[in-house]
Amino acid sequence: MNTSPVVPLLSLDSQTGCHHVNMSSLVAYEDSESEDDCLDQTEEVTSASIQTGSCEQNQEVRLCSFTPDPDRSVLDYHGKRSSSLLHPHSQPQSWFDWESKYCRDGTAQEKHLRDAAAPLCLPATQGHISPPQTLPNMPQSSADGLNPAKRNHTVRPGVRPYVPKRQRLATSVGTVDLKYPAEQVPGNVTRESQILSDVSARVKPYLAHKPGASGIPRRLLISLAGHQGPVNTVRWCPVPHLSHLLLSASMDKTFKVWDGAESGRCLRVYTCHSGAVRDARWTPCGRQLLSGSFDNMAVITDVETGQQVVKLDNQFKVMRVVPHPSSPEVFLCGGHSSTVKAWDSRSCKVVKVYKAGIQQTLDILFLRGGVDFITSSDCVSRDSADRTLIAWDYQTTAKVSNQIYQERYTCPSLALHPLEESFVAQTNGDYMAVFSSQQPYRMNKRRRYEGHKVEGYAVQCEFSLDGTILASGSSTGSAHFYDYHNARILHTLHAHSQPCLCVSQHPILPATAATCDWAGEIKVWH
Repeated sequence: MNTSPVVPLLSLDSQTGCHHVNMSSLVAYEDSESEDDCLDQTEEVTSASIQTGSCEQNQEVRLCSFTPDPDRSVLDYHGKRSSSLLHPHSQPQSWFDWESKYCRDGTAQEKHLRDAAAPLCLPATQGHISPPQTLPNMPQSSADGLNPAKRNHTVRPGVRPYVPKRQRLATSVGTVDLKYPAEQVPGNVTRESQILSDVSARVKPYLAHKPGASGIPRRLLISLAGHQGPVNTVRWCPVPHLSHLLLSASMDKTFKVWDGAESGRCLRVYTCHSGAVRDARWTPCGRQLLSGSFDNMAVITDVETGQQVVKLDNQFKVMRVVPHPSSPEVFLCGGHSSTVKAWDSRSCKVVKVYKAGIQQTLDILFLRGGVDFITSSDCVSRDSADRTLIAWDYQTTAKVSNQIYQERYTCPSLALHPLEESFVAQTNGDYMAVFSSQQPYRMNKRRRYEGHKVEGYAVQCEFSLDGTILASGSSTGSAHFYDYHNARILHTLHAHSQPCLCVSQHPILPATAATCDWAGEIKVWH
């Protein structure tokens, strides 16, 4: 064990005003014996001296790089020092720091929690000095065996015990006391509870293997009821071991997380919007949700606690929120506006603005790598061929191409092929068109996916994980599954009596999909 540096203690004579160095009291940083002596002597300090900062006789202050002020009490020095030590997380953290800390290093930190010998109990409220707490697992010094009575003294209110350096380092990396059973632990540090820690028994057998060929769902597995308005979208969690979680966004001003693989229970309801929730997505780590609403707000919400991490006012009704594929802390917002805004959730500021001169943005699709993205609008007129689909350069905000789609139909949704350099656009002409994702983004005029109806509804389309199956909803209430390569209908699932707005295929479970309709009903098929 390394010997910690020692410093002499400085005594202050209140009668003469002179400073005397007590050479007989040498204290190591890892040993708090002299700190206990100091605490024993400061027990005689009255409450008036604590507030006014007056000095009492025989008080000792630790000699640091600064010159001790004889007009300040030892409680002032130790109070400030201890407060800073016991509040290592008192400064607010940005969302990006939180995500980097919990989403990417969560496994390493869980292992660190198990190996930590004595995690420190952080205060329940940041910036507030909580009552003194007993630290039963603090490292004991060699002097404890000689005089164990010093460890049993009672700490006066407002006086904090000395925390060794080893203990401070253990808490500075964000350790959490495992004895707290609640979801919210002191120090405003969120722990995992059952939503993000449980792995579905139905999903678990598929985690050790690569996903096989996609299949066609044909039978009803679960029917989920709970929304009081039309459900605009449903999305499975992209994290494999959390892929049993199903996210739904509704016009009833809420979005919910369900167990869509087994029980069908609603695990949590999120009510952070005052308007209809038009779009909601998982962040890549699966621990937060990004939502956009008609209340002009884009919100990032913690899945576990339901707390709002970031709330941003776009000053227009939000139709689409799309995170950047390589920088998820940046996301695009489009809606009832002629512009698309790029927000940085770390600074809560608009970093880029894309001006299209259109009335409304219906969908946003990032192409591979996030260098370019496509927007679709509801602008339809005789000369609207240059505004239906627009390709943008993400960095320069310049239009790359505006002569992509020449027909007079709006495109309510877009989908990128997971493997090939192509994307599809759902059109109000009751068909889906295929485009190249490379410049100049030419449309394949020899391949169309027809058979479903759109009729003005925001019907979405989606690819399977291997890209062989293209699924689409329909205003007739059916779910249609197409062979991507020959545009042939593989199966039509009569799912709902109201318009089916979204079909989401499971990323791991074969032949499993979720559908939602205009009546607020959600169904899972297999």
